[in-house]
Amino acid sequence: MLHAVLGEYGGVDDAGITMDTRFHDDLDLESIDLVTLGGHLQARYGERVNFAEYLAGLGLEEIIGLTVGQLVEHITGCLRAPGTR
Repeated sequence: MLHAVLGEYGGVDDAGITMDTRFHDDLDLESIDLVTLGGHLQARYGERVNFAEYLAGLGLEEIIGLTVGQLVEHITGCLRAPGTR
């Protein structure tokens, strides 16, 4: 999904992305890119993973410092939630 979002910026090297990679500081994602990523997440996981709701619960500094690992933890938590497969 990151390749799809970052493709217009010349792509991203998989080796450079770790759980500690920050969306803003390391990947230079802007807010519109996060919206696009949210669309990809919704297309893949449906309503089980609501990225917009997750971001709405964060403060500005938390959004700026958001890491790939934090997003992965959010996704896996949503997928493990009761009533989901």
